[in-house]
Amino acid sequence: MQQIFNFIFKNSNRLLFLLLLGISLSLTIQSHSFHRSKIISSANFLSGGVYEKINNVNEYLNLKAQNDALAQENATLKSLLFNKKDTASVKLTDSLKGVKPSDILVSKVIHNSYNVYENYLTINSGELDGVKPDMGVINSLGIVGIIENTSKNYATVISILNKRSQINAKIKKSNHFGSLNWNGKSTGFVQLTDLPRLAMIKIGDTIVTGGQSVIFPENINIGTISKIYRDTQTNFYTLDVKLFNDMTNLGHVYIIKSKDKEEITNLEKKGKDE
Repeated sequence: MQQIFNFIFKNSNRLLFLLLLGISLSLTIQSHSFHRSKIISSANFLSGGVYEKINNVNEYLNLKAQNDALAQENATLKSLLFNKKDTASVKLTDSLKGVKPSDILVSKVIHNSYNVYENYLTINSGELDGVKPDMGVINSLGIVGIIENTSKNYATVISILNKRSQINAKIKKSNHFGSLNWNGKSTGFVQLTDLPRLAMIKIGDTIVTGGQSVIFPENINIGTISKIYRDTQTNFYTLDVKLFNDMTNLGHVYIIKSKDKEEITNLEKKGKDE
């Protein structure tokens, strides 16, 4: 307390000056509208800057929730897109069987290997979320892989960058199809093999999922033709396909439940057994 009094006594002249200055400024502001408006504008500028900084911090802290909400919204929009025919209206049933809003699960990649011949992803959704083996996994750019194993809360995905992966794919502008696989050389390219040489193709044509797959809906993007190889001893092409996806940088993904897969598989197995 004594130190406070000493400070006041030593700086009494300065403190008196500041007090009188404050009183004079207050009287000036109150008596002149121009000065009052300038002070209010300055105060709003300062407080607005503070609020903006606080809002930016809050937005940053809420990014995860916002991303999750956007991913959920994208899943709903994607289900509408899958079920859309070449008309102005959106049809929610049977344009692609089994693909409805309730048949798309949102998940996130928490581990991604892409530097070996048999690459796998781990996602943070599992049996409790309805994930089962052989479900297709995609994102906003195209196919990602196929569910292989599941636990209660997690699942592993066979990446399309896996030499074991084989997916039915076709030329988007026609119904000529082949088998999509990976030669293990580049993370940005996969190969489409066994494509008939009758197919009219050129560099830049789009490759999408084929209609013979029971895992993926038809016409999901994969990539574009980068190189064309002609086998002189057969009647087939092999294509290098540049992926739309950056398989080294995956975030949210969508898991597609197919109600018809088991029925189709059992029917085909029954025909083979007979």
